[in-house]
Amino acid sequence: MIIIGIILLVLGFIFGIPILWTLGIIAVVVGLVLALLGGLGRPVAGRRHYF
Repeated sequence: MIIIGIILLVLGFIFGIPILWTLGIIAVVVGLVLALLGGLGRPVAGRRHYF
């Protein structure tokens, strides 16, 4: 999720498409939250790890 977000950020910056930039930011934030919750050992959506 974090990698997809970074790719969308780069593509949005290169091609000047603001929706890709916005989606990239959202994907990175969600990926970081899920990684943080998984790293703390808290179950995410009933699973210990989201990946």
